[in-house]
Amino acid sequence: MKRITCLLIATLFLSCNSNENDTYEDAMYFPPNNSTTWETKTIVSIGGNQSNTQELLDYLELKNTKGFIILHNGKIVMENYFNGHTITTPWYWASAGKTLTSTLTGIAEQEGFINTNNKVSDYIGNNWTSASLAKENLISCKNLLTMTSGLNDDLGDDVSPTNLQYQSDAGTRWAYHNVYVKLQDVVAVATNQSWESYFNSKLKNPIGMSGSWIQNGDFSVYWSTTRSMARFGLLALNKGNWNGTQILNTNFFNNATTTSQSINLSYGYLWWLNGKSSYHLPQSQFEFQGNLIPNAPADMFCALGKDDQKIYVVPSQKLVIVRMGNAADGSNFALSTFDNILWQKINAVISWD
Repeated sequence: MKRITCLLIATLFLSCNSNENDTYEDAMYFPPNNSTTWETKTIVSIGGNQSNTQELLDYLELKNTKGFIILHNGKIVMENYFNGHTITTPWYWASAGKTLTSTLTGIAEQEGFINTNNKVSDYIGNNWTSASLAKENLISCKNLLTMTSGLNDDLGDDVSPTNLQYQSDAGTRWAYHNVYVKLQDVVAVATNQSWESYFNSKLKNPIGMSGSWIQNGDFSVYWSTTRSMARFGLLALNKGNWNGTQILNTNFFNNATTTSQSINLSYGYLWWLNGKSSYHLPQSQFEFQGNLIPNAPADMFCALGKDDQKIYVVPSQKLVIVRMGNAADGSNFALSTFDNILWQKINAVISWD
């Protein structure tokens, strides 16, 4: 009887320890700010297939990749640099940085500086476009977040008033357009700070990012290390929460990563959404049927930038995947066949069956 009792106690002890370890392993990890420390785990530890990693790495290098990271529960599972790039080398986010603008707009709204339902001219004044005053006043901050300004998207990147021309009423047409950068002016005016100053204090510094906004013509582009891009992806995976601090309120974040209008079902607030029944692409009014990236998980949302800058966030699998580099093939604005092939090779490594 005494022996049975001892065995029972030992079994319970081991069971408790096992549960504690499982809980520890399952807990979300956040790398400390102002530190190069970032915990890692192996592909095998998450049930992946180590033997398929080389094929993935070869493909990434072949396709002009510079930095690549996979996070699971916040810990680094893969981190690789190619073609002369290093862990400390900055690279441009291109339009993947639109999601930074979306996030900071949400922060400004939660702090009471703006209301995204208000018209843009409430903050930056009239005549910021060449449309009539009546048509310009139809354009809300929400229209800029959802790419439904109604302004002509065929006139290039210039966002001066003469180049922002009326094409249709706001909300009636989805078109990928750099006019979204006017949200940065809205935030700067409303907060009485420069865009970068507000960005640094409310987003960059609280999550330990590096990087800066570099002027490129009429608008600025964010440059950072691959790890800083991964930090932002980790914030998104946790719905705006960073290690217990709610940087962006959950309601805005949920809206940002949900279909935002009825025209392009695969678009939120400057975030791309997988798993919808149809999608539109930049510089086209054609509606494509099916998922944005068929080989990727249906619940994935992503930041996509010119020449294949990528942040993929997969809540169901607790994954963040970042790719920086030159264009995989020909130059593209957001999406290319590279995404789907890359996900085929990622799936062979992750092996979630």
